[in-house]
Amino acid sequence: MNRNRVDIKLGDFSNVAKFYAENRPDYSKEVLDQLSNNLSRNIKESDVVDVGAGTGIWTRMIENLNPKSIRAIEPNNEMRTQGQKFYNTSRIEWLNGSAEKIPLPDNCCDWVTMASSFHWANFEKATKEFSRILKPNGMFTALWNPRKITASSLLLEIEEYAKSLKPDLKRVSSGLKKNNETLATNLKNLPFFGDLTYIEGTHTLNLSRDRYLGIWKSVNDLQAQLGPEKFSAFIEFIEDKTASLETIEASYITRAWTVKNFA
Repeated sequence: MNRNRVDIKLGDFSNVAKFYAENRPDYSKEVLDQLSNNLSRNIKESDVVDVGAGTGIWTRMIENLNPKSIRAIEPNNEMRTQGQKFYNTSRIEWLNGSAEKIPLPDNCCDWVTMASSFHWANFEKATKEFSRILKPNGMFTALWNPRKITASSLLLEIEEYAKSLKPDLKRVSSGLKKNNETLATNLKNLPFFGDLTYIEGTHTLNLSRDRYLGIWKSVNDLQAQLGPEKFSAFIEFIEDKTASLETIEASYITRAWTVKNFA
């Protein structure tokens, strides 16, 4: 079977962008509401910049709150294109840029976010850029929405099968990992940010079988490490295990770390 046998490079989402736009889950609306309520001004009066926006899943959620302005910064052309196609709204301004080089002037926004993408950025360069474009008392939020799989024997079995294909498998991002304690410490130690806060919230989705498979097909780091043949075997394993299911229940925990700008 050749349909999944595409060479994927670590960190290059070009070949998975369509799967990403069509299948990836939202973040917790409860967490979004809490974060927006912590802004120094009302969200409807705030300028927001979502960096590493991918196909705009989190961007679109913020846009639904009707901010004064919302910009999506994304370096990958295909991800940016899919985001513009999938969330066709003139309210979101899409720009080519990265966390280390944001094409915006100083002190131009109230809130900078990175959703499931801060782990790809250079910490020192990116945080300096965030401080540069933020207004005084503006916020930076890094967040992830990893799956909670411990309550599901099916989901655990699928994870274990991936590890059996590559025993030294290393997932690039997981908001449940201990390394986020290091993230909190590093954010606390930045001289231009302060008032670190942490918020989390869980939501559960009943995913169609096709969407569940599509989510796996959007995962960059797994495909890059397994390679085309092993990843194809992995997808076939999931197809077999879920053949009798119409939906798969999956829970996600949105975890968000926020600091405020001193500059």
